[in-house]
Amino acid sequence: MKSLQLIAIGVLCGIAATGLILLIATQPNGQPVQLIPPPTPAPLGVYVVGSVYTPGIYYFPQGSRVKDALIAAGGTTEKANLEAINLAAPLTDGSRVWVPAKGEFLADPQSPALGNSSTPVSTPSGENPLNINTATQGELELLPGIGPTRAQQIIAFRQEHGAFNATTDLLAVPGLYQSIFEQIEELITIGPE
Repeated sequence: MKSLQLIAIGVLCGIAATGLILLIATQPNGQPVQLIPPPTPAPLGVYVVGSVYTPGIYYFPQGSRVKDALIAAGGTTEKANLEAINLAAPLTDGSRVWVPAKGEFLADPQSPALGNSSTPVSTPSGENPLNINTATQGELELLPGIGPTRAQQIIAFRQEHGAFNATTDLLAVPGLYQSIFEQIEELITIGPE
């Protein structure tokens, strides 16, 4: 009986050894697994202009902010109006960061100074009056006493009745009273477009 057990153990060991040799000797099927690193995101190309020392196109890693763009452009000049832009706004590829000078504002106050739609708007003054025949809503809102509703009313009136022939024609706009007109009279014009 012991000899049968020894023979059985020997046969099992022989089968296991043969299987092990075959396993080692045979080539694996298929291709080996290659680990490749994740793709590196492309840098963001941003055009930085306005009240900066070195305007130009700069490249930034993903996740960069407007503040990073200003640093790359050599910082802002003493004329820069930093309250007009959002320094924490994220940069996007192909965008423009415009830093206005003091006295200039963005047409859209919610804009971080990015993109082509952000154009400079000067505060209306006696030397730089606002043309009420071409002014946008954002520009009209820069006038004292003119909020979003009145600005929309002025534009709607202008679209319905045509261009204003005199600044006093503003008094025909519903809700625009003499007291408001007196505040803005020196700040507006109907000049050429």
